[in-house]
Formats: sequence, C-alpha cells, structure tokens
Amino acid sequence: MAEITVELIKTLRDKTNAGMMDCKAALVEAQGDLEAAETVLRKKGIADADKKAGRAAKEGVCAARLVGDGKAGVLVEVNCETDFVAKNEKFGEFVEAILDHISASPSVATLDELLAQPFASEPGKTLEVFIKEKVGQLGENLGLGRFAKYEVAGEGLVGSYIHMAGRVGVLVELAFGKADTAASPAVAALLKDLCMHIAAAHPICVRRDEVPTDKVEAERDIFREQMKGKPAEIIEKIIDGKLGKFYSINCLLDQPFIKDNDKTIQALLDELSKASGDTVTVVRFHRFAVGEEVAA
Repeated sequence: MAEITVELIKTLRDKTNAGMMDCKAALVEAQGDLEAAETVLRKKGIADADKKAGRAAKEGVCAARLVGDGKAGVLVEVNCETDFVAKNEKFGEFVEAILDHISASPSVATLDELLAQPFASEPGKTLEVFIKEKVGQLGENLGLGRFAKYEVAGEGLVGSYIHMAGRVGVLVELAFGKADTAASPAVAALLKDLCMHIAAAHPICVRRDEVPTDKVEAERDIFREQMKGKPAEIIEKIIDGKLGKFYSINCLLDQPFIKDNDKTIQALLDELSKASGDTVTVVRFHRFAVGEEVAA
C-alpha cells in the first residue's frame, strides 16, 4: 500500500474537486492508488446524486452561448437547490462545462438524448454521469432542466440575452434572404431589442398560426360565455375582435414593442426589411425562467 501523504490527497482533490476528507477516505479504500481512488470518488458522487435526486431543485441559472459568429447558439436552464449554490463559482464552472458540451456535440431533439451523449471533454462518461458527479462536489441535487440549441440553415443569425443575473434567458433566430444582411448594425440592434423584448413580454409563440388550437378554442368558449343572449352572428364578430387582443398578448409578431408601444414587432421587422432591401423574419425563440412550471 502506497503511503497516503498530504501531497497525494491534494493531487486527488485538484483532479476531482472533492473534499479533503473524502479524498483521504478514497485513497485509504484504494490503498493509495490515485487512479482507483478517483474511481471511488466518482462512484460515491453518483451514489450521492441518486440519494439527492428526490430533493427539489428549483433554483439555478439560465445561461447562453453563441458560436460560429452567431450561426449557432445554446440556451440552458441548470438547476440546484439553493440560491447560495447558484451563485457559487464552482456552480458557474459547472454551467460553463455543460455549455461547452452542448456547443461541441451533435444536436439532439430531447433532453434524454443529450444526457446520454458521451461527455465532450471526458468521453469515458456520459453528460448525465458528469452531472451526477458534481452533486457530490457541490452537496446539492443538480440537474439540467432544459436546453435549446439553434443551428442556422441558410442566411440568418442567432442572438441571446440573459436577464436578472441568470433568472431569465432568451435565444432568438432571425432569417434573411441575403448573406450581407447579417453584417448590418441595424440587424444587430434589432436582434438585441428582440431578445430583451421577449424576456420582458413573455410571448408564447412567434405567430398566430403557432398558437395551439385548443388554447384558441378555450378563449372562444370564454368569450361566448361572457356574451350569452346576444345574436350568434354578432357574438362571432365580437369574438374575432377579442382574439386580436389575445394574440397581441401571446404572439410575438402581434405584441407592441416594449420600447415603443405604437409599433408591433412585425412593424419593426417590416421597417428593417424595407431599409435593408431584404426580408427579415423571426424563425423561432426560446425563453427560460428559473424554476417556472413547464407544460409537458
């Protein structure tokens, strides 16, 4: 059995970020074998993660990363149990490592697929195992709550915005008809304004035809109930008008711009399209807020 020195314990701590006492115990169990002790700590971290998995992780941060000169972007919500850990430097490094992985790895459709990927910087483990190991180091239940990854097909740009020290995050994709439009300062300004607007106004979709049919019909039913007794043909006309208000609250293109309520977001896009001699459209967006309830 190799001698378990302070230097050996520190070496293991530097490699794993585990506590000194945990490192010493792992080295004792591994009879001084540094590599075997690292494996012991990894297994312990996963076991600790499984024990903590049932604990609520409603704190955390939203974080974003743009890559490829704005041709791709990533947005994540990474969760922990307390605001104290969310502000911890080690937690910040953990979030950056997740962004590194998603940015460098092939795109996938679901969170389960993402967690099953070989971890980019350590292919011998999956992203899920990497996250579980961090539970033992940070002492709380941790998780990757949500992610979005955009990769522009054709001409376009991705923009991002993080609000309230990571409490809200936004990712937006614009599409153009011409390659040189992306270099316009006016486009960069609009993309920034759109991200900030979405963070504040919380639309649920880009355009009217993206609103779920059942949600629209539920609104119609509410309006019909409010107007019982009126002639049917009048009711339907009034409902169409009321739905315009509904769309102006929920659909990005119909929303009044937060910096100028006399203009809609669609009007801003039309102005930029005219000025640039190109067609500028919003392809998609994601808005995450830490701890919010998400529909299944």
